[in-house]
Amino acid sequence: MTRPSTQLHPEILLPPDAMARVDAAAANSGIDSFGLMLRAGEAVAAAALRHFPGALRFVILCGPGNNGGDGYVAASALARAGAEVCVYSLVETAALKGDAARAQAACKLPVMAIERFEPKAGEVIIDALFGAGLARELPATVQALIRTIGEAGLPVLAVDLPSGIDGATGESRGEAFEASHTVTFMTRKPGHVLLPGRLHCGSLEVFDIGIPRRIVGAEARSLWINGPAIWAGHARHSSAHDHKYRRGHVTVFSGPQTATGAGRLSAEAALRAGAGLVTLASPSEALSTNAAHLTAVMLSAIDDAGDFSEWVADTRRTTFVLGPGFGDRQRARAFAEMIGEAGRKLVLDADGITAFVGAAERLNAIFGSDEPRLVVTPHEGEFSRLFPEIAADRSLGKVEKALAAARALGGIVIYKGADTVIAAPDGRAALEEKAPATLATAGSGDVLAGIIGARLANGMPAFEAACAAVYQHGQAALRAGRTLTAEDLIIHIQPD
Repeated sequence: MTRPSTQLHPEILLPPDAMARVDAAAANSGIDSFGLMLRAGEAVAAAALRHFPGALRFVILCGPGNNGGDGYVAASALARAGAEVCVYSLVETAALKGDAARAQAACKLPVMAIERFEPKAGEVIIDALFGAGLARELPATVQALIRTIGEAGLPVLAVDLPSGIDGATGESRGEAFEASHTVTFMTRKPGHVLLPGRLHCGSLEVFDIGIPRRIVGAEARSLWINGPAIWAGHARHSSAHDHKYRRGHVTVFSGPQTATGAGRLSAEAALRAGAGLVTLASPSEALSTNAAHLTAVMLSAIDDAGDFSEWVADTRRTTFVLGPGFGDRQRARAFAEMIGEAGRKLVLDADGITAFVGAAERLNAIFGSDEPRLVVTPHEGEFSRLFPEIAADRSLGKVEKALAAARALGGIVIYKGADTVIAAPDGRAALEEKAPATLATAGSGDVLAGIIGARLANGMPAFEAACAAVYQHGQAALRAGRTLTAEDLIIHIQPD
């Protein structure tokens, strides 16, 4: 049973090329583009006065494009407010074009060459050099300037995105400002969320400059901030008709006797996250070890393909988690192929991923379908081994790499890290931004695999299940606090 979402839409992210099309569409619809620039620049000035009321002087650094135009508007507004303002330009003002030239002409303040700037105590820098559209290395003069300002310890307010950060990928294009505050317009961009860009933005403000949402929405692709609006319409709700098999059966594979802990973490997390029942499929040699640690999680001996063939024949066993602590790559590959051929759902993690190094096409062959049944959860190293050509493509950012991998796999890719990306083969992607750094602890990935398994077993589609599980995982970590262990994560799993 599903219910409609109570939220209209998840938060979209607009890559710089899409935002450029939004600007062009707004102008083509009859909206005054210079009026939009005026509102943007005045929003920057207001933010500067609000965040830096004690500034002795605002230094506006203006670039060659519309970002620089926003800077000239901000300079004019700050001067009208009585602030002391100095303006520096990266290019000759005669070279400016369009709205940027108009903004500079309307600014009555003297404009000095950027090479003349020397930092002084009490100054606040307004960075209007390059916005989110930067996709190349910064000029050497600008990189030197950024280093000088950083060494002087002056606070920076960035217009759109700190100069030096690629708005599409979040990567640094040489040096990059570390802003105290950033003002962007209409929507956040991927570079505000992906690393290292997120760490350069400081506090972030999104200002609506008046472009109609229909124009913004027309250029939005399926790239979102991860959150409950993505899966709300697919969330499973309790019913009086429920029984444990209706809530789903998750089978988690255990490793050998000396490596049983990871599988138990996954199994216990799956049960806590809402699976109706969970079985730990254990080698016979490890049965007594696992039995000593399990209560609500069931236990069954599965040693080889013959044992597993009987197990997977039961159609109530819909969902499997394979990889945490498993060890035997050849057997992992055989089990994964049997799961795919049986039409079941699989979360492939850790040693399960390693079992298919260089053979992602085989996973596609057995799991690829219109409705994905496979979720893989690689960290950076595993991603590089499973998708070596995609990982080596320096022209792709993390989102593009995850999407390319999902297409190659025919399944969902959770490209883990401090800026986890969840990608589907149909082009949908979500970025997780709330998971804390404390998740960098042994066993946390095993817990995530179990949560994903529970969501799949509940009947949620694979992309939505992956998004929901990543979010639940991060929220559990936030509740667990600074000293969390993987066991703590399980205790703090709650419905979203």
